[in-house]
Amino acid sequence: WRLSESRARRVPSSSCTAIEYGGEGEPDLLIASDFPLQGSSRTQTIQIVEAIRYLLEQANWVAGEHKVGFQSCDDATAQAGKWDSGKCSTNAQAYAANEAVVAVIGTFNSGCAAIEIPVLNQAPGGGLAMMSPANTYVCLTEGGPGCDKTEPDKYYPSGSRNYARVVAHDAYQGAAMAEFAQEQGVTSVYILNDKEAYGLGVATNFKNAAEAVGITIAGFEAWDPKASSYEALFNKIKASGADAVFLGGLVDENGAQVIKDKVAVLGPNDGDVKLFVPDGFTTQQTLDEAGPASAGMFMSVAGVPIDEFV
Repeated sequence: WRLSESRARRVPSSSCTAIEYGGEGEPDLLIASDFPLQGSSRTQTIQIVEAIRYLLEQANWVAGEHKVGFQSCDDATAQAGKWDSGKCSTNAQAYAANEAVVAVIGTFNSGCAAIEIPVLNQAPGGGLAMMSPANTYVCLTEGGPGCDKTEPDKYYPSGSRNYARVVAHDAYQGAAMAEFAQEQGVTSVYILNDKEAYGLGVATNFKNAAEAVGITIAGFEAWDPKASSYEALFNKIKASGADAVFLGGLVDENGAQVIKDKVAVLGPNDGDVKLFVPDGFTTQQTLDEAGPASAGMFMSVAGVPIDEFV
């Protein structure tokens, strides 16, 4: 146990809130959350943080004999408008150095998780538990197609696992989307990715699954998140004859502009050239930022339908 029997000291990071605690006395241990609280993912991540607070309140801020405090930490920057590798590293070091921290809920982005997991795995007082509600990059927990030969072992230098997730990884999402695309009559797809761990990973998983069900891969390449226009890219896709486009990535990576230019060049998303996107786009921000261009696209989420929640 990484446990301080005295009053818990706060994680000393400008990225985190002060210790939040609604129980009697003072907390003796801490849980931290680590999410991008700025940028296009903010709507979802704020809801997750509020859910954590709600459950702690329901538990009267105790776990067994221990009083539990909470800190919400931000791994994004305003400049990037998304998670930042430097902040992920700094946050992880701060959690690992604080003996009162016994668990981290996060991260939201798989690329950030890849930075934080090995740091928490080697925490001075023993591996620090990390639980993600959102990471879907396959190689964080298992090897296979699309993974480097050092994955996932490189994330667990101590030899013991300290990380788990409560969401299905992208091998499932990619396969489900490929089967769905086949059902929609797709015969040839052009696959784009944002070069992030998650985006490239889910694009690769979709590619492998699409090939397995007989869909032709018309192209596989990355889009530049800093580009001001993607019309030239979509004219290239138009010339390929593909009847579908798959976007492996996040709306944070200029995804709304990609969608707008897709429609401008290739037409409606449910027309002759269909558009398929994974859960990196399944946010209200996609609809807000892409506007009318978001209509008709097919979106997937690595989870169960809301009507099956219990």
